[in-house]
Amino acid sequence: MAAAAGAAYPHLSPRSRPENILVRVRRGQLTGCGLTRGSQITEALLKEWDRKAKWNSIPLLLHKLYECSHPNSDFSQCQSILKEISPLLSMEAMAIVTDEKKPNPELPYPNTYTFDLFGGVDLLVEILMRPSLFPQKKKQKISDELVKDCLSILYNTCICTEGVTKRLAERNDFVLFLFSLMTNKKTFLQTATLIEDILGVKKEMIQLEDIPNLSTLVSSFDQQQLANFCRILSVTISELDTGNDDKYTLLAKDALQKKSQNPSRAELNQATLLNIPGFIERLCKLATRKVSESTGTTSFLQELEEWYTWLDNALVLDALMRVANEENEQSGAESSDENSLANPSARTQLPQSMKIMHEIMYKVEVIYVLCVLLMGRQRNQVHKMIAEFKLIPGLNNLFDKLIWRKPSASTLVLHGHNQNCDCSPDISLKIQFLRLLQSFSDHHENKYLLLNSQELNELSAISLKANIPEVEAVANTDRSLVCDGKKGLLTRLLQVMKKEPAESSFRFWQARAVESFLRGVTSYADQVFLLKRGLLEHILYCIVDSECKSRDVLQSYFDLLGELMKFNIDAFKRFNKYINTDEKFQIFLNQINSSLVDSNMLVRCIALSLDRFESMSDDIKVAEVLSECRLLSYLTEGSIRMNFLFRLINIIHVQTLTQENVSCLNTSLVILMLARKKGRLPCYLQNIRNKERLEKYPGFILNNFHSLLRFWQQHYLNKDKDSTCLENSSCISFSYWKETVSVLLSADRTSLCAIVSYIDEAYMDVDREFSEA
Repeated sequence: MAAAAGAAYPHLSPRSRPENILVRVRRGQLTGCGLTRGSQITEALLKEWDRKAKWNSIPLLLHKLYECSHPNSDFSQCQSILKEISPLLSMEAMAIVTDEKKPNPELPYPNTYTFDLFGGVDLLVEILMRPSLFPQKKKQKISDELVKDCLSILYNTCICTEGVTKRLAERNDFVLFLFSLMTNKKTFLQTATLIEDILGVKKEMIQLEDIPNLSTLVSSFDQQQLANFCRILSVTISELDTGNDDKYTLLAKDALQKKSQNPSRAELNQATLLNIPGFIERLCKLATRKVSESTGTTSFLQELEEWYTWLDNALVLDALMRVANEENEQSGAESSDENSLANPSARTQLPQSMKIMHEIMYKVEVIYVLCVLLMGRQRNQVHKMIAEFKLIPGLNNLFDKLIWRKPSASTLVLHGHNQNCDCSPDISLKIQFLRLLQSFSDHHENKYLLLNSQELNELSAISLKANIPEVEAVANTDRSLVCDGKKGLLTRLLQVMKKEPAESSFRFWQARAVESFLRGVTSYADQVFLLKRGLLEHILYCIVDSECKSRDVLQSYFDLLGELMKFNIDAFKRFNKYINTDEKFQIFLNQINSSLVDSNMLVRCIALSLDRFESMSDDIKVAEVLSECRLLSYLTEGSIRMNFLFRLINIIHVQTLTQENVSCLNTSLVILMLARKKGRLPCYLQNIRNKERLEKYPGFILNNFHSLLRFWQQHYLNKDKDSTCLENSSCISFSYWKETVSVLLSADRTSLCAIVSYIDEAYMDVDREFSEA
């Protein structure tokens, strides 16, 4: 055999150094020439080198595996070989999970590296896929245990050896083939874990419609399999492009949108899922099902609570639960229905804390998928379905016992984390739940499903008392789909929001969820409903008395406060009652002025409300509030408004505009539109010019503002949703927005309302093309 090897590869001999062989094999894999896999080397040579290199016989075992897995093989000996290889690799994978220190930092996982280097990964892929390459009648059969061993070894190699996952991801045929293995319940968990890992690094998003018989596959899943499948779906329906990041510039986003007018792969995948019969209904059932309440004495499974400290994957947890269920079947216990996680005998009952955590991890994945679908192109279709399948009432029933339950001393947490870590399942569930409420409520009339019947009646009574028409969406809400019980979901949220500790990371998400309920056309009844529950006082306490330092939380509070107070004279009266000293008012102003990007929506609300109230000064109540309210009096001063305008224009530029700070541009436009209504637009522009000269930067601010308005036209005139949002939030018709921008951008230097009239020709720089910074 050594002579044969010497004839094929004269450069190989027992005297060759093992490290040289490794280099040659790796070079062969990269170039496709020479040595590409261990099977090309004789067994005698491998034995000789194995002793020197301490390869733990992995190349020899792979050589044997290759020999006994040829096309006409029955694979009978393969499994025993894999049983020898598997512990060597799983040991290294376990070291990653437990953060065990590596003796050799340069080659921390030598066994998986050797396995991959000598062609183990490619060989296992061949073994798995070989039956699919034969006609149906001649198709080879591989045992479930062999498939599971192949998948587990591939997964361990992926997590230990850099580049393996990416190589597998590049093989589209293998990725699609893996989905076919999910039809077998016995190999589902291993397959799902590997697919999730591969899709996470795949450069090009997979198209779900390419998966053979996807609808049949999904329909065949039980509820637990479907929940785990959601982990995979989350990668296929979320936009991977950075162009969808809030911090990504609008200029880049718009350029990206122009290049591709067609739906993205994520959008196509969302549509594919919605076409699967019963898919959304099953997700709603999963999201709202209750945890089995069974309790009892545990035997060996009690140890699972300790094991779980290093397990952070619901799939692994499933495997442990399956062991428990198999034990129950052997002991003759009857299986429970679909809504129960397990029905173990007293001898092998799973700890209740683990069942709860298991269900929480499920719900995190399911709610995330529903949330993404709610924000997609088919939003109205999804809204209709989740309302029909009573997702909101179901979540309301779970709120106290599961979603916002009090953590117990035995609450399970992930390895390396604590109960307050954003990565813990409990916290992940709360954040996904709040994101779902935000997406569900945002600019949609179904938001009233967050209330119960009594609360809907309360909204109607508020409108009646104020002698204003009832909100049409309230009247049209199907009472059979709303929350039941004494409190609706929105009320429950407000209660926990007011109890949240000052340093809590939930404050941001809670404020965003409540604010989304108020967004859209301003509803007096909605505002009063929340005012009666002490929301305004709570927000002011957080901003002023607790002197909140978090920029994200402050921004969410200012945005919520703006929606809560806009055009509402009662809210301004309550504000003045709470902020009842100059000291408190100064703290409030300091918070506003500390970051205008965060507080500009509130500034816009005050400006719009002040304009509305000034036109109602004949009303005694309005006149009284106008004269007494510190906040309204503050913005009445022209110098204050001018200062805000100057700063708003100065902190943004076309190249740095994002979804987060574009509101500064719109707030500056609101101030100028209100000035234009009163014939004071030339005065404001002249003041900006004077400010430039004072700062010794003539033309700098006005040139920048001119560029910003040109971009505004380019960005908003092609976006129906954005323009509708501007109109609804300001109660100023979008035609007036467009008209004001056109007047400001006029090229007529004789016009007193044109920006160019206030820039000396020597400093004129208004025609520059936009370019990304």
